[in-house]
Amino acid sequence: MPEYEFRDVYVPREVSRKEAHRLLTDHAEYGHWELDRLRLYPDGSRRVRLRRRIIRQIRATW
Repeated sequence: MPEYEFRDVYVPREVSRKEAHRLLTDHAEYGHWELDRLRLYPDGSRRVRLRRRIIRQIRATW
């Protein structure tokens, strides 16, 4: 089973939908993050959980 690391991002209500989209796109393109969960609150703020896979190196034995 793959292992993941998570990052929580809080997007305040003042941030437009377009700006939030750009922010998450930048995380995806440059940090290799993917969307795990998005929660939209009644006041318009958003809490986003991003995840990315942890790749472990296997040590070679000679």
